[in-house]
Amino acid sequence: MSESSSGVNISSESFSKSYSSGHSDLSNTDTHIPFLDPRHKGIQQEGSDSGISSPLPCDTFRHITWQKLKDHDVQGTQLRCPRVREGPSEEELLLRGEERTFQRKNKLTEKEIWQQRLQENWENCVNLNLSFQDLGDPYQQRNFCRILRRLIRVERLWLVDNSLTDLSAIRLPRCRELNVSKNHFTSFNQLPKMPQIQHLSLAENNIETLSGISALRNTGLESLILKTNPCEFQEDYRLQVFSILPNLKMLDGIPKLPEDWSPARNSFFTNMCIIL
Repeated sequence: MSESSSGVNISSESFSKSYSSGHSDLSNTDTHIPFLDPRHKGIQQEGSDSGISSPLPCDTFRHITWQKLKDHDVQGTQLRCPRVREGPSEEELLLRGEERTFQRKNKLTEKEIWQQRLQENWENCVNLNLSFQDLGDPYQQRNFCRILRRLIRVERLWLVDNSLTDLSAIRLPRCRELNVSKNHFTSFNQLPKMPQIQHLSLAENNIETLSGISALRNTGLESLILKTNPCEFQEDYRLQVFSILPNLKMLDGIPKLPEDWSPARNSFFTNMCIIL
């Protein structure tokens, strides 16, 4: 466990000033998870100077999420960027030839199961960074969505570079700031339900058209980032976005300009039948 993965998750900075950077500025307070010293044999690392193999303790825990480590009571809301990606099953590790990394699981008691659920206190989370989780397998995606469904109070959420394709079944009732940059969304219809959204980053996805963007019209959306999506290269791209979202104040980091909202040109769009 490194210190960088276990910082307290509290921030007073405005997401709208930094949410397009792809890096979190959540908190500078650190909580230390007790480090376990596994005497795990069979995992070796070649020494840089002597060439002699030496144990690599952290390799033992590379498929374990934080709440499964013993002797600590750190909760999800205390972590800056918690690892929630579930590791493979024992059978899959055997097929991969990685059985040495498997931690034998004793059957958990009801008390232990309850303690783990208390540590995953996602319902109380307000600011959360779940970026770079490497969700390459379906079972990892399912577990990730299970957590997202529990974020009933989250207001600021980062989901950068998670290979996400469709979160339309997810509802984030209090989310005001969402960063889903560097994912695989192809349509606005694949976004979660966010009635309170104010700042949204969709940079570096694969959204080809503005179809479905009108679903954001009845929200309080003020800033939107669509950089490096194919839809950015449509003719009159900015004019179309501001026509559909008249309350939008900033697009791709640039404030609304007079040419983005011309009354004469806007009347042309209002008289058109636009199907989105």
